[in-house]
Amino acid sequence: MADDRYWSAAEAAAELGISVATLYAYASRGLLRSEPVPGEPRTRRYPREDVLRLQERKELRREPEKAAPKALSWGAPVLESAITLVEGGRLYYRGHDAVGLARSWTVEEVAALIWTGDRADSAELFQGAAASLPAAAARLLAAAPGLSPVERCQVALPIAGSADLASWDLRPRAVAATGARILRLLALVAAGLMAAGRKGKVSTGIAETLQAGWAPGRPELAGPISAALVLSADHELNVSAFTARCVASAAATPYDVVTAGLAALKGARHGGHTERVEALVREVGTASEARRTLSDRLRRGEPLPGFGHPFYPEGDPRGVALFEIAAAAAPSSSALDLGRAVAEAGWELIREKPTMDLGLATFARALELPAGSAIALFAMGRTIGWLGHAIEEYGLGRLIRPRASYTGEPAR
Repeated sequence: MADDRYWSAAEAAAELGISVATLYAYASRGLLRSEPVPGEPRTRRYPREDVLRLQERKELRREPEKAAPKALSWGAPVLESAITLVEGGRLYYRGHDAVGLARSWTVEEVAALIWTGDRADSAELFQGAAASLPAAAARLLAAAPGLSPVERCQVALPIAGSADLASWDLRPRAVAATGARILRLLALVAAGLMAAGRKGKVSTGIAETLQAGWAPGRPELAGPISAALVLSADHELNVSAFTARCVASAAATPYDVVTAGLAALKGARHGGHTERVEALVREVGTASEARRTLSDRLRRGEPLPGFGHPFYPEGDPRGVALFEIAAAAAPSSSALDLGRAVAEAGWELIREKPTMDLGLATFARALELPAGSAIALFAMGRTIGWLGHAIEEYGLGRLIRPRASYTGEPAR
Protein backbone atom coordinates (compact mmCIF):
# COMPACT_ATOMS: atom_id res chain seq x y z
CA MET A 1 0.00 0.00 0.00
CA ALA A 2 1.35 3.43 -0.93
CA ASP A 3 2.32 5.72 1.95
CA ASP A 4 0.48 9.02 1.41
CA ARG A 5 3.06 10.83 3.54
CA TYR A 6 5.47 10.65 0.60
CA TRP A 7 5.55 11.51 -3.08
CA SER A 8 7.57 9.93 -5.85
CA ALA A 9 10.10 12.07 -7.71
CA ALA A 10 7.63 12.61 -10.55
CA GLU A 11 4.81 13.57 -8.18
CA ALA A 12 7.01 15.95 -6.17
CA ALA A 13 8.37 17.59 -9.32
CA ALA A 14 4.85 18.05 -10.71
CA GLU A 15 3.67 19.62 -7.46
CA LEU A 16 6.58 22.07 -7.51
CA GLY A 17 6.26 22.75 -11.23
CA ILE A 18 9.85 21.77 -11.97
CA SER A 19 11.64 18.99 -13.81
CA VAL A 20 12.79 15.83 -12.07
CA ALA A 21 16.39 16.90 -12.75
CA THR A 22 15.77 20.16 -10.88
CA LEU A 23 14.17 18.19 -8.06
CA TYR A 24 17.33 16.10 -7.76
CA ALA A 25 19.37 19.31 -7.68
CA TYR A 26 17.22 20.68 -4.87
CA ALA A 27 17.74 17.49 -2.86
CA SER A 28 21.51 17.53 -3.42
CA ARG A 29 21.67 21.14 -2.15
CA GLY A 30 19.78 20.25 1.01
CA LEU A 31 16.61 22.14 0.07
CA LEU A 32 14.55 18.97 0.16
CA ARG A 33 14.87 15.64 1.94
CA SER A 34 14.65 12.31 0.18
CA GLU A 35 14.98 8.73 1.32
CA PRO A 36 15.08 5.26 -0.25
CA VAL A 37 11.78 3.54 -0.89
CA PRO A 38 11.58 0.43 1.35
CA GLY A 39 12.48 -2.60 -0.75
CA GLU A 40 13.65 -0.39 -3.63
CA PRO A 41 16.94 1.17 -2.45
CA ARG A 42 17.65 2.77 -5.84
CA THR A 43 14.35 4.66 -5.86
CA ARG A 44 13.89 7.81 -3.78
CA ARG A 45 10.74 9.25 -2.23
CA TYR A 46 10.08 12.75 -0.91
CA PRO A 47 8.16 13.71 2.27
CA ARG A 48 4.94 15.40 1.25
CA GLU A 49 5.28 17.90 4.11
CA ASP A 50 8.74 18.98 2.89
CA VAL A 51 7.55 19.42 -0.70
CA LEU A 52 4.61 21.60 0.39
CA ARG A 53 6.88 23.65 2.65
CA LEU A 54 9.31 24.26 -0.22
CA GLN A 55 6.40 25.22 -2.45
CA GLU A 56 5.25 27.80 0.09
CA ARG A 57 8.75 29.27 0.29
CA LYS A 58 8.80 29.61 -3.51
CA GLU A 59 5.42 31.36 -3.43
CA LEU A 60 6.66 33.70 -0.72
CA ARG A 61 9.59 34.78 -2.89
CA ARG A 62 7.56 35.00 -6.10
CA GLU A 63 4.44 36.74 -4.79
CA PRO A 64 5.08 37.94 -1.23
CA GLU A 65 1.86 39.94 -1.08
CA LYS A 66 -0.16 36.73 -1.59
CA ALA A 67 2.01 34.32 0.37
CA ALA A 68 2.61 36.44 3.46
CA PRO A 69 -0.93 36.19 4.92
CA LYS A 70 -0.80 32.40 4.59
CA ALA A 71 2.66 32.29 6.16
CA LEU A 72 1.29 33.91 9.31
CA SER A 73 -1.24 31.12 9.86
CA TRP A 74 0.24 27.60 10.00
CA GLY A 75 2.16 28.41 6.80
CA ALA A 76 5.69 28.92 5.60
CA PRO A 77 8.43 29.70 8.15
CA VAL A 78 8.96 33.42 8.74
CA LEU A 79 11.87 33.28 11.20
CA GLU A 80 14.92 31.08 11.69
CA SER A 81 15.48 29.27 14.99
CA ALA A 82 17.76 26.46 16.17
CA ILE A 83 15.62 25.53 19.17
CA THR A 84 12.68 23.33 18.15
CA LEU A 85 11.88 21.04 15.25
CA VAL A 86 8.48 19.46 14.55
CA GLU A 87 9.02 16.68 12.04
CA GLY A 88 7.52 13.29 11.25
CA GLY A 89 4.97 13.56 14.04
CA ARG A 90 7.67 14.13 16.67
CA LEU A 91 8.97 17.11 18.65
CA TYR A 92 12.68 17.82 19.11
CA TYR A 93 14.60 20.33 21.25
CA ARG A 94 17.98 21.04 19.67
CA GLY A 95 17.84 17.64 17.98
CA HIS A 96 16.76 15.68 21.09
CA ASP A 97 13.36 13.97 21.15
CA ALA A 98 11.27 15.96 23.65
CA VAL A 99 9.37 12.91 24.93
CA GLY A 100 12.67 11.16 25.60
CA LEU A 101 13.98 14.22 27.43
CA ALA A 102 10.84 14.38 29.57
CA ARG A 103 11.46 10.82 30.73
CA SER A 104 15.18 11.12 31.44
CA TRP A 105 16.28 14.76 32.02
CA THR A 106 15.32 17.28 34.68
CA VAL A 107 13.53 20.47 33.72
CA GLU A 108 16.66 22.42 34.66
CA GLU A 109 18.76 20.35 32.26
CA VAL A 110 16.30 20.94 29.43
CA ALA A 111 16.27 24.67 30.20
CA ALA A 112 20.06 24.74 29.96
CA LEU A 113 19.93 22.78 26.69
CA ILE A 114 17.50 25.28 25.17
CA TRP A 115 19.26 28.38 26.53
CA THR A 116 22.93 27.47 26.07
CA GLY A 117 22.94 24.21 24.10
CA ASP A 118 24.58 22.29 26.99
CA ARG A 119 22.66 20.46 29.72
CA ALA A 120 25.76 20.56 31.93
CA ASP A 121 25.22 24.31 32.40
CA SER A 122 22.14 23.60 34.51
CA ALA A 123 24.13 23.21 37.73
CA GLU A 124 25.81 26.59 37.38
CA LEU A 125 22.67 28.39 36.22
CA PHE A 126 20.28 27.11 38.87
CA GLN A 127 22.52 26.44 41.86
CA GLY A 128 22.83 30.10 42.75
CA ALA A 129 19.52 31.30 41.29
CA ALA A 130 17.77 32.77 44.31
CA ALA A 131 14.42 34.49 43.79
CA SER A 132 13.16 37.32 45.94
CA LEU A 133 9.64 38.76 45.94
CA PRO A 134 9.49 42.53 46.51
CA ALA A 135 7.21 43.64 49.34
CA ALA A 136 4.98 45.56 46.90
CA ALA A 137 4.26 42.39 44.95
CA ALA A 138 3.59 40.44 48.14
CA ARG A 139 1.04 43.05 49.25
CA LEU A 140 -0.75 42.88 45.90
CA LEU A 141 -0.91 39.10 46.04
CA ALA A 142 -2.18 39.17 49.61
CA ALA A 143 -4.92 41.59 48.60
CA ALA A 144 -6.18 39.23 45.87
CA PRO A 145 -6.17 35.71 47.32
CA GLY A 146 -8.46 34.34 44.59
CA LEU A 147 -5.95 34.72 41.75
CA SER A 148 -5.00 31.65 39.74
CA PRO A 149 -1.35 30.52 39.73
CA VAL A 150 -0.76 32.16 36.32
CA GLU A 151 -2.38 35.40 37.45
CA ARG A 152 -0.17 35.45 40.55
CA CYS A 153 2.84 35.18 38.27
CA GLN A 154 1.54 38.05 36.15
CA VAL A 155 1.34 40.23 39.26
CA ALA A 156 4.80 39.32 40.57
CA LEU A 157 6.87 39.42 37.36
CA PRO A 158 6.91 43.15 36.50
CA ILE A 159 7.66 44.20 40.08
CA ALA A 160 10.36 41.58 40.52
CA GLY A 161 11.83 42.60 37.17
CA SER A 162 12.10 46.25 38.21
CA ALA A 163 14.16 45.16 41.22
CA ASP A 164 16.48 42.85 39.25
CA LEU A 165 18.91 45.34 37.70
CA ALA A 166 21.11 42.54 36.31
CA SER A 167 18.26 41.60 33.96
CA TRP A 168 19.28 44.48 31.66
CA ASP A 169 22.43 42.53 30.75
CA LEU A 170 21.28 40.97 27.46
CA ARG A 171 24.34 38.89 26.68
CA PRO A 172 23.45 35.20 26.15
CA ARG A 173 24.98 33.84 29.35
CA ALA A 174 23.51 36.65 31.44
CA VAL A 175 20.04 36.09 29.98
CA ALA A 176 20.28 32.39 30.83
CA ALA A 177 21.18 33.30 34.43
CA THR A 178 18.25 35.73 34.57
CA GLY A 179 16.04 33.00 33.13
CA ALA A 180 16.95 30.69 36.00
CA ARG A 181 15.96 33.38 38.51
CA ILE A 182 12.68 33.98 36.66
CA LEU A 183 11.82 30.30 36.52
CA ARG A 184 12.51 29.87 40.22
CA LEU A 185 10.40 32.94 41.04
CA LEU A 186 7.48 31.66 38.95
CA ALA A 187 7.62 28.26 40.64
CA LEU A 188 7.60 29.75 44.13
CA VAL A 189 4.79 32.21 43.34
CA ALA A 190 2.64 29.66 41.47
CA ALA A 191 3.11 27.15 44.28
CA GLY A 192 2.09 29.75 46.88
CA LEU A 193 5.38 29.42 48.76
CA MET A 194 6.75 32.94 48.37
CA ALA A 195 6.48 35.59 51.08
CA ALA A 196 7.75 39.17 50.98
CA GLY A 197 11.51 39.46 51.17
CA ARG A 198 11.96 35.70 51.49
CA LYS A 199 14.59 34.14 49.27
CA GLY A 200 13.77 30.95 47.43
CA LYS A 201 15.84 27.93 48.46
CA VAL A 202 18.70 27.48 46.02
CA SER A 203 18.83 23.74 46.69
CA THR A 204 15.22 23.09 45.69
CA GLY A 205 14.46 22.16 42.10
CA ILE A 206 11.69 23.77 40.06
CA ALA A 207 9.53 20.65 40.00
CA GLU A 208 10.19 19.95 43.67
CA THR A 209 9.05 23.49 44.52
CA LEU A 210 5.77 23.01 42.67
CA GLN A 211 5.25 19.61 44.26
CA ALA A 212 5.84 21.07 47.74
CA GLY A 213 3.19 23.72 47.17
CA TRP A 214 0.65 21.73 45.19
CA ALA A 215 1.03 18.22 46.62
CA PRO A 216 2.80 18.44 49.99
CA GLY A 217 3.89 15.10 51.40
CA ARG A 218 3.97 13.49 47.94
CA PRO A 219 7.59 13.88 46.78
CA GLU A 220 7.10 11.11 44.20
CA LEU A 221 5.14 13.60 42.06
CA ALA A 222 8.15 15.87 41.46
CA GLY A 223 9.36 13.66 38.61
CA PRO A 224 6.04 13.65 36.73
CA ILE A 225 5.70 17.43 37.23
CA SER A 226 9.19 17.92 35.78
CA ALA A 227 8.22 15.78 32.78
CA ALA A 228 5.09 17.88 32.16
CA LEU A 229 7.17 21.07 32.25
CA VAL A 230 9.64 19.62 29.73
CA LEU A 231 6.86 18.60 27.34
CA SER A 232 5.51 22.16 27.53
CA ALA A 233 8.88 23.89 27.06
CA ASP A 234 8.62 24.98 23.43
CA HIS A 235 6.68 24.37 20.27
CA GLU A 236 8.39 26.33 17.52
CA LEU A 237 6.92 29.71 16.50
CA ASN A 238 3.50 29.74 18.16
CA VAL A 239 1.80 33.02 19.03
CA SER A 240 3.41 33.38 22.47
CA ALA A 241 6.88 32.53 21.15
CA PHE A 242 6.46 35.05 18.33
CA THR A 243 5.28 37.62 20.88
CA ALA A 244 8.33 36.89 23.02
CA ARG A 245 10.64 37.36 20.02
CA CYS A 246 8.98 40.67 19.11
CA VAL A 247 9.43 42.00 22.66
CA ALA A 248 13.03 40.77 22.80
CA SER A 249 13.76 42.41 19.44
CA ALA A 250 12.93 45.75 21.11
CA ALA A 251 15.72 45.02 23.66
CA ALA A 252 13.27 44.68 26.55
CA THR A 253 14.37 42.62 29.56
CA PRO A 254 13.71 38.88 29.95
CA TYR A 255 11.10 39.72 32.59
CA ASP A 256 9.20 41.77 30.00
CA VAL A 257 9.57 38.95 27.48
CA VAL A 258 7.98 36.44 29.87
CA THR A 259 5.27 38.91 30.91
CA ALA A 260 4.30 39.33 27.24
CA GLY A 261 4.44 35.59 26.65
CA LEU A 262 2.08 34.96 29.57
CA ALA A 263 -0.42 37.48 28.20
CA ALA A 264 -0.47 35.71 24.83
CA LEU A 265 -0.59 32.25 26.39
CA LYS A 266 -3.74 33.03 28.40
CA GLY A 267 -5.71 33.66 25.22
CA ALA A 268 -8.48 31.16 24.50
CA ARG A 269 -6.93 30.14 21.18
CA HIS A 270 -3.56 29.33 22.76
CA GLY A 271 -2.83 28.15 26.32
CA GLY A 272 -6.32 29.16 27.40
CA HIS A 273 -7.50 26.27 25.24
CA THR A 274 -6.33 24.03 28.10
CA GLU A 275 -8.92 25.62 30.38
CA ARG A 276 -11.64 25.01 27.78
CA VAL A 277 -10.62 21.34 27.74
CA GLU A 278 -10.81 21.22 31.53
CA ALA A 279 -14.33 22.64 31.33
CA LEU A 280 -15.27 19.91 28.83
CA VAL A 281 -13.92 17.20 31.14
CA ARG A 282 -15.92 18.65 34.04
CA GLU A 283 -19.02 18.68 31.84
CA VAL A 284 -18.54 15.00 31.01
CA GLY A 285 -18.27 14.15 34.71
CA THR A 286 -17.86 10.38 34.50
CA ALA A 287 -16.30 8.01 31.99
CA SER A 288 -19.69 6.44 31.18
CA GLU A 289 -21.05 9.83 30.06
CA ALA A 290 -18.19 10.72 27.70
CA ARG A 291 -19.74 9.64 24.41
CA ARG A 292 -23.16 11.08 25.17
CA THR A 293 -21.78 14.43 26.32
CA LEU A 294 -19.51 14.83 23.30
CA SER A 295 -22.34 13.77 20.99
CA ASP A 296 -24.65 16.36 22.56
CA ARG A 297 -22.05 19.07 21.99
CA LEU A 298 -21.74 18.13 18.34
CA ARG A 299 -25.52 18.09 17.97
CA ARG A 300 -25.65 21.64 19.34
CA GLY A 301 -22.98 22.77 16.91
CA GLU A 302 -20.38 23.21 19.66
CA PRO A 303 -16.70 22.32 19.08
CA LEU A 304 -14.80 19.62 20.93
CA PRO A 305 -11.69 21.29 22.35
CA GLY A 306 -8.61 19.17 22.92
CA PHE A 307 -8.70 17.17 19.67
CA GLY A 308 -6.67 17.38 16.46
CA HIS A 309 -3.42 19.28 15.92
CA PRO A 310 -2.32 20.44 12.44
CA PHE A 311 1.28 19.42 13.16
CA TYR A 312 0.36 15.92 14.36
CA PRO A 313 -2.22 14.22 12.14
CA GLU A 314 -1.34 10.87 13.73
CA GLY A 315 -1.67 12.21 17.28
CA ASP A 316 0.14 14.70 19.53
CA PRO A 317 3.10 12.85 21.11
CA ARG A 318 3.02 15.24 24.07
CA GLY A 319 -0.56 14.27 24.86
CA VAL A 320 0.25 10.58 24.60
CA ALA A 321 3.25 10.98 26.91
CA LEU A 322 1.25 12.94 29.50
CA PHE A 323 -1.38 10.20 29.62
CA GLU A 324 1.35 7.58 30.10
CA ILE A 325 3.14 9.58 32.80
CA ALA A 326 -0.14 10.16 34.64
CA ALA A 327 -0.94 6.43 34.42
CA ALA A 328 2.42 5.55 35.95
CA ALA A 329 1.99 8.08 38.78
CA ALA A 330 -1.70 7.41 39.53
CA PRO A 331 -2.71 4.10 37.90
CA SER A 332 -5.99 3.74 39.81
CA SER A 333 -7.18 7.33 39.34
CA SER A 334 -10.76 7.74 38.15
CA ALA A 335 -9.65 10.98 36.48
CA LEU A 336 -7.37 8.91 34.28
CA ASP A 337 -10.28 6.68 33.28
CA LEU A 338 -12.33 9.80 32.52
CA GLY A 339 -9.60 11.29 30.34
CA ARG A 340 -9.23 8.05 28.41
CA ALA A 341 -12.98 7.83 27.89
CA VAL A 342 -13.08 11.40 26.54
CA ALA A 343 -10.17 10.62 24.21
CA GLU A 344 -11.85 7.45 22.93
CA ALA A 345 -15.20 9.20 22.42
CA GLY A 346 -13.52 12.00 20.49
CA TRP A 347 -11.81 9.54 18.18
CA GLU A 348 -15.03 7.60 17.58
CA LEU A 349 -17.04 10.74 16.81
CA ILE A 350 -14.70 13.04 14.87
CA ARG A 351 -11.69 10.77 14.10
CA GLU A 352 -9.27 13.16 15.80
CA LYS A 353 -6.76 12.27 18.49
CA PRO A 354 -6.22 14.24 21.73
CA THR A 355 -3.77 17.13 21.93
CA MET A 356 -1.45 18.13 24.75
CA ASP A 357 -4.31 20.15 26.26
CA LEU A 358 -6.35 17.05 27.09
CA GLY A 359 -3.14 15.42 28.30
CA LEU A 360 -2.42 18.31 30.68
CA ALA A 361 -6.01 18.42 31.96
CA THR A 362 -6.00 14.66 32.62
CA PHE A 363 -2.50 14.79 34.14
CA ALA A 364 -3.45 17.53 36.64
CA ARG A 365 -6.69 15.80 37.67
CA ALA A 366 -5.09 12.36 38.00
CA LEU A 367 -2.33 13.74 40.25
CA GLU A 368 -4.92 15.75 42.22
CA LEU A 369 -3.14 19.04 41.63
CA PRO A 370 -5.01 22.25 42.54
CA ALA A 371 -7.23 24.27 40.20
CA GLY A 372 -5.28 26.22 37.61
CA SER A 373 -2.27 23.94 37.75
CA ALA A 374 -2.68 22.56 34.21
CA ILE A 375 -2.28 25.93 32.48
CA ALA A 376 0.34 26.91 35.09
CA LEU A 377 2.45 23.91 34.08
CA PHE A 378 2.00 24.95 30.46
CA ALA A 379 3.04 28.54 31.25
CA MET A 380 6.08 27.71 33.38
CA GLY A 381 7.31 25.10 30.93
CA ARG A 382 6.80 27.46 27.99
CA THR A 383 8.76 30.17 29.84
CA ILE A 384 11.85 28.14 29.01
CA GLY A 385 11.10 28.36 25.32
CA TRP A 386 10.29 32.08 25.43
CA LEU A 387 13.64 32.80 27.01
CA GLY A 388 15.39 30.60 24.44
CA HIS A 389 13.76 32.58 21.64
CA ALA A 390 14.70 35.82 23.40
CA ILE A 391 18.35 34.78 23.55
CA GLU A 392 18.31 34.11 19.81
CA GLU A 393 16.60 37.43 19.11
CA TYR A 394 18.91 39.49 21.32
CA GLY A 395 21.82 38.08 19.35
CA LEU A 396 20.37 39.25 16.03
CA GLY A 397 20.26 42.91 17.05
CA ARG A 398 17.23 43.73 14.90
CA LEU A 399 13.74 45.06 15.43
CA ILE A 400 10.92 42.84 14.16
CA ARG A 401 8.78 45.22 12.15
CA PRO A 402 6.53 43.63 9.49
CA ARG A 403 4.43 45.73 7.14
CA ALA A 404 0.64 45.70 6.87
CA SER A 405 -1.29 45.40 3.62
CA TYR A 406 -3.60 48.40 3.77
CA THR A 407 -7.27 47.66 2.99
CA GLY A 408 -8.90 50.88 4.22
CA GLU A 409 -10.16 54.02 2.52
CA PRO A 410 -7.90 55.43 -0.21
CA ALA A 411 -5.77 58.45 0.59
CA ARG A 412 -7.49 61.79 -0.02
